[in-house]
Amino acid sequence: MALPTIETPRYELTLPSSDVQVQFRPFLVKEEKLLLVAMESKDNNEIVNATKGILTTCTFDKLDIDTLPMFDIEYLLLQIRSKSVGEVANFKVICPDDKMTAADVELDLSTVEVQVDDDHNNKVVIDEERKLGLVLNYPSLGITKAGFDMNKENVDTMFSVVASCIDHIYEGDKTYPAKDSTKKELVEFLEGL
Repeated sequence: MALPTIETPRYELTLPSSDVQVQFRPFLVKEEKLLLVAMESKDNNEIVNATKGILTTCTFDKLDIDTLPMFDIEYLLLQIRSKSVGEVANFKVICPDDKMTAADVELDLSTVEVQVDDDHNNKVVIDEERKLGLVLNYPSLGITKAGFDMNKENVDTMFSVVASCIDHIYEGDKTYPAKDSTKKELVEFLEGL
């Protein structure tokens, strides 16, 4: 005799970076287990792969998770978690004044929003006279899969991440796509600023 199956509900959200509507479902016990095992391993690659797998599955294979900005991924994870485990998350916060006192905090995850400044854009002007600048992409999950240890706070990692986010460099009417340059050339460009 076949066991009964459970129907999972579908929800919708709007990705903050692109205003694209996305359907998703809560994660299942097997997916939560996968995430917990990856987190216990403390291996960045395992955590990234588990996160990518869960997001891909829970969004019905409709998104290229590697190219999403990290804030979209975080928002998506929060929304999936809120529909899977509960909309209210309880945690402790350490007081920034004495760094010892802990306070219990309740957060309704359904009220979390990504805030974007109205003047925000991805163009960085380096020299107005020369009309020299660069256009950046948001950091994505693909960058962390490229071997960067996002937990390390060092200058080389920072430069590599910024270099990976360059879409193109421009000077006047000339455009230099980042894909036509090596990582070393992009880092050298940044170091020359």
